[in-house]
Amino acid sequence: MQAVIGPFLDYLDRERDASIHTRKNYHVDIAQFLIFVQHSYPKIYASGVDGLRDIDSNVIRAFIADLLHGHQPASVARKLSSLRTFFKFWIRQKKMAQNPAKSVATPKVPKRIPRFLSEEETEVFLKLPSGPGFQDRRDRAMLELFYSSGLRVSELVGVNMGELDVDTGMVRVLGKGRKERLVPVGRPAVQAIQDYLLERNKLLSAAPMQPMFINRSGGRITVRSVERMVQKVLRRSGIQKRVTPHMLRHTFATHMLNHGADLRGIQELLGHSSLSTTQRYTHVTIDQLMAVYDKTHPKA
Repeated sequence: MQAVIGPFLDYLDRERDASIHTRKNYHVDIAQFLIFVQHSYPKIYASGVDGLRDIDSNVIRAFIADLLHGHQPASVARKLSSLRTFFKFWIRQKKMAQNPAKSVATPKVPKRIPRFLSEEETEVFLKLPSGPGFQDRRDRAMLELFYSSGLRVSELVGVNMGELDVDTGMVRVLGKGRKERLVPVGRPAVQAIQDYLLERNKLLSAAPMQPMFINRSGGRITVRSVERMVQKVLRRSGIQKRVTPHMLRHTFATHMLNHGADLRGIQELLGHSSLSTTQRYTHVTIDQLMAVYDKTHPKA
């Protein structure tokens, strides 16, 4: 298996500069496919790299059909996309003549309306970590930055010292595809971060490439730790919703739209490569318009 996956993962690292998260997803998806081939098409699997030539669209369709018994369409669609990229790589290496995943239809993925907190719920949520110590100040700073700038959790934990300019209120983040962007940070978030840094800098150097958000041991805080923190705050808040770090990103975009921001601007702030991704948030302004219409129009 390593002979088939290894060169592809090296390609992701070397030529596409893929993030650790992206690399891991590809690895999981391709390994799952190869395990399926091992059990269903042992002769192809036993041939290693040379066996790739014998994989056709029927093999891919059988794999997709197998996946659909236990996975959501969105997950299956991602795995199919991973296979297309994987086979494209091996075509370039002259080990395959054509891409067997290209002609396989992508499962239809239902459009999900992003979940978000109301402005009142957001106010409650952000104020809960209010103690004077290291942990509460750090958690408050992270929540404020999530809501102020709409960062992905991977972007937030990746912020280093020196990447936030408190004078201009801008933070430099590394997003999907290793793309850098500058994002505004509001005054409450800047203040919360400055309060946190007074405690943080007692534990670790403030040198430019050191992580901004750390644990008590001085190491960079992990995505999982941030997720646990959000759940802890949720339990204290009494809010009856499923809240995740990504939901705070949705909340940022939703509130921006409700207050008149245009889609193009939000696309830039969120780091979306496609405007269609950002358009998921337009349901909020439509709902708001309908509420105003129902309330004010004499014939509504």
